[in-house]
Amino acid sequence: METVLTYKDKRVVISPEQPFVIIGERINPTRRKKLAETMAQGDFSVALEDARKQVEAGAQVLDVNAGIPGGDEPALLKGAVQAVMEAVQVPLCIDTANPDALEAALAIYPGKALINSTTAEEKMMERIFPLARQYGAAVIGVITDEKGIPATPQARLEVAEKLVKRAGDYGIQPDDIVIDCLALTVGADSNAGRVTLDAMQLVRQELGVNLSLGASNVSFGLPDRKILNVAYLALGVARGLTAAITDPTVPEIQTILLACDLLMGRDEYAMRWIQAFRKREKAKSAAEGKL
Repeated sequence: METVLTYKDKRVVISPEQPFVIIGERINPTRRKKLAETMAQGDFSVALEDARKQVEAGAQVLDVNAGIPGGDEPALLKGAVQAVMEAVQVPLCIDTANPDALEAALAIYPGKALINSTTAEEKMMERIFPLARQYGAAVIGVITDEKGIPATPQARLEVAEKLVKRAGDYGIQPDDIVIDCLALTVGADSNAGRVTLDAMQLVRQELGVNLSLGASNVSFGLPDRKILNVAYLALGVARGLTAAITDPTVPEIQTILLACDLLMGRDEYAMRWIQAFRKREKAKSAAEGKL
């Protein structure tokens, strides 16, 4: 199953048969004071720096969020999307819980975007799915509904089934629904990571849809988060994870995902792995030359 995203003539395919898709997470003002302050003033310079760095580091898609308390989110999100589109040539993941902001951004987007996101709550699906249908977007469906986050893998599969079915009622095909089985912090519940992994495997087996994850949530509140995030991504790939909203500027994340692609047969003749190795060696030599 292929989820195709586009920006003008740029095409990215999320699929188990294709290289893992990194959705860059950094254009999000939550817990980023400088980014929030500049965006609130209509200054997108920090966001654009993040956009360029993430694409250079290997992000194939960029998540764009402009949720600032007290801000005019429709205007800010539209402005941020417009600015990012002028700076980099990759598909965007439009990240908002505000349907008015979502429509403002989708209306100016020249291609097939990814919407982040809808839950399985009826009131959310009734607002998000019509916009996805109208603008031809794909949607991340998050495994939670009116009852909250399901406690078991089987219950999460049932919510995923609901999301796919209701999307179909609006004329949206399963290949345009990317399911997020929700990574929760293992600092609060040591079984949370395993439940999500088991849910991913079930959803992949039973529904065949693509899977995404906000992978860094798993390590929230713990030390050495980077190690946990990298390990969890690798475990997720083994269970069918095909995309993740994460930080590509963390070298270990990019490297582990390239390794997963190679070992899963998604890097012919190891060309991407070798190319990345040469790039790292060149950067290391340049840094040593400056010492």
